[in-house]
Amino acid sequence: MTATQSHMDVEQAVRARYSEGAREPEAGLCCPSSTYDEKYLAAIPAEVIEKDYGCGDPTAWAEPGMTVLDLGSGAGKACYIISQRVGPDGRVIGIDMNDDMLALARKHQKAVAKNVGWANVSFRKAKIQDLRLDLDKTGEWLQRHQIKSPEDLSKFEAYCAGIAASEPVVADNSVDLIVSNCVLNLVRPEDKAQLFREMYRVLRKGGQAVISDVVCDEDVPVHLQQDEKLWSGCLSGAYREDLFLKAFEEAGFHGVEVLRYDSNAWQTVEGIEFRSMTVRAFKGKEGPCFEHHQAVMYKGPFSSVMDDDNHRYPRGVRIAVCRKTFELLQSGPYAEQFVFIEPRNAVDEADARPFDCKRTAIRSARETKGMDYNATVEASADCCGPDRCC
Repeated sequence: MTATQSHMDVEQAVRARYSEGAREPEAGLCCPSSTYDEKYLAAIPAEVIEKDYGCGDPTAWAEPGMTVLDLGSGAGKACYIISQRVGPDGRVIGIDMNDDMLALARKHQKAVAKNVGWANVSFRKAKIQDLRLDLDKTGEWLQRHQIKSPEDLSKFEAYCAGIAASEPVVADNSVDLIVSNCVLNLVRPEDKAQLFREMYRVLRKGGQAVISDVVCDEDVPVHLQQDEKLWSGCLSGAYREDLFLKAFEEAGFHGVEVLRYDSNAWQTVEGIEFRSMTVRAFKGKEGPCFEHHQAVMYKGPFSSVMDDDNHRYPRGVRIAVCRKTFELLQSGPYAEQFVFIEPRNAVDEADARPFDCKRTAIRSARETKGMDYNATVEASADCCGPDRCC
């Protein structure tokens, strides 16, 4: 069996197994999570809940008004939970490539909308590693045209390229939150880098991805990778733990952190442990660096930390940062870790000069206050006390 044949068989095996899982519940498809809030489940039909397959609960990160994208939405359970979390002003997009799962999810759209009081969920057919190409539209084209020659194939490829460019399933910079529950491991190895690039493309600046997936503690050997049952069962395609985090970093994400790590393995195969892990990552560190005489001080408890741009922050030391980094550290997972120090006299946009972000430099307190600052201020009589300086 060649590598190409193996990968093709794996993709078909995934389709077949999840189609069966849409018809009859299958307990062996991933490790179920019991963390879902019951108040959201009450609005969802039992058929959807019993045919849901996952290993975590990334839905908890959805907030009112968000546009949320669910990769590998399956029967629609996560989408219907998120629909309630984001409210009538939010929007939810479910992506799946399996016709049976899509049919099951779409079947209950009106009922769930009636139960919650609004309709804000759409389900779209696409591969999660290609969020441009609409597979419903390509299917309709193939029903109208037959491919019998290389020329016919070229016409089809041109059609696909055209709709992907002009009518992408998910537009650039259009999503606040991406969630996924035990699906990334089903994507072929050669497509996984593209999958992370697509996640990055569709997120807005400041957006985040919260992904629950099965990971492993050792590399999966080739003979297990070629086992279609293990692959469709969320095992053989699992990322090694450190490489899962590295994939976010390589795609441009920052603030990558492990939100949940199951200490107990879900399954062990040939000594390799497979478990659920939930990771969060942010988009938004792009942009120019300008000097505004700002500084940050890392609070601890570690002696120092380093960010995704290789800036080192020793504990208790004022470090010079550009305004972009200053604002970035005030968001996401960083905010509680730093003291943020503004200059006494703000620097106007027009006067800001480029800042060299390739180096780490200490910011002098005198530089922040102004070199000519020479004030003497008497202690205030009401300084000490609750919420005051003492």
